[in-house]
Amino acid sequence: MRRTSFGTWPCSIARTADILGDAWTLLVLREVFYGESRFDGFIGSLGIARNTLTDRLRRLEAEGLLRRRAYQTDPVRHEYLLTDKGRDFFGVLAAINAWGDRWLAGDEGAPVVLRHTSCDHDTQARVVCSSCGEPLHHQDLTARTGPGYPPRLLDDPAVRERFAPGRAPGGRTGLGLRPDRPGVAGRDHGEGPAAVR
Repeated sequence: MRRTSFGTWPCSIARTADILGDAWTLLVLREVFYGESRFDGFIGSLGIARNTLTDRLRRLEAEGLLRRRAYQTDPVRHEYLLTDKGRDFFGVLAAINAWGDRWLAGDEGAPVVLRHTSCDHDTQARVVCSSCGEPLHHQDLTARTGPGYPPRLLDDPAVRERFAPGRAPGGRTGLGLRPDRPGVAGRDHGEGPAAVR
């Protein structure tokens, strides 16, 4: 089955999802952050099929999250190391982990606890405003098109409505009031939906 590509959609979430593809990719990255770097180590810790692992490692390398380095010459064997782009993905995994701990852990509690070595306390990721440091909640945000949004899509009425000033994600205005009409999803312009759904 051919996978739909989201790589050209005007949305950073869609583009990131396009790189990830499936749960195996996230789990390979998790293992790298846990310190695993070798092919057989990934197979041992994840129980992943060799062909699936090869595909995920190639994709992460092609996308610049991992780089290969030979650690043995006869036969040649490589280890997979994080790049700056890959290290920057840690916050995403930490946020997923925090959400899973809150909603999926059950009565037993969190299966894995992160400890911040700088302050020597257990911790969880929080999403905060980069300007004021306050926690971010969807009802407190609005979305607007950024400089990377395709100019030719800006005349689309659905895009204008989706990103109207004062309109927050989830169909609320910046004042917390529901607009008369629910949001209109973007139309397909050959590059996926024109607006975030």
